[in-house]
Amino acid sequence: MVDAIDRVLIRELLRDARVSYQELGRVARLSANTVADRVRRLRSSGVISGYHAELNLAMLGRGLRLMSDVRLREGIDRSEFERGLEEVEQVVSAVRLTGDYDYLLQVACVDSDEFEQVVDRLKRDHGVRETRSRLVLHDVPIGLERLVNASEF
Repeated sequence: MVDAIDRVLIRELLRDARVSYQELGRVARLSANTVADRVRRLRSSGVISGYHAELNLAMLGRGLRLMSDVRLREGIDRSEFERGLEEVEQVVSAVRLTGDYDYLLQVACVDSDEFEQVVDRLKRDHGVRETRSRLVLHDVPIGLERLVNASEF
């Protein structure tokens, strides 16, 4: 069970996953050792599943981002399709959906020519029947801290 102190620690880690146990302890009014124990428990219980760096895709030369709805051809194995996405370096995330389309892919490309090649490859090699894509204009930052604030877990 996650208590109020755990929620404080989670909020701080969401703001900065590299914060020290000593700084977390200062915020939560606990010793660094107690904080370390609590964070280890949150990890082992699955509440915290990892720590990640955020990349600026534009700085990596992939400033053209698109959200692409994907519908698979009949008879295509979803597990095989999902494994195959690892081969398409421009696909940076994917989620399985309900509704008219099977997946939503986030695709990061150098330019529109590269995106066209990605779509052609998905159709040719990965069992995609249809795509519907939209250009990402900008991200809207919505922090998970508010979920932690509102939730009693």
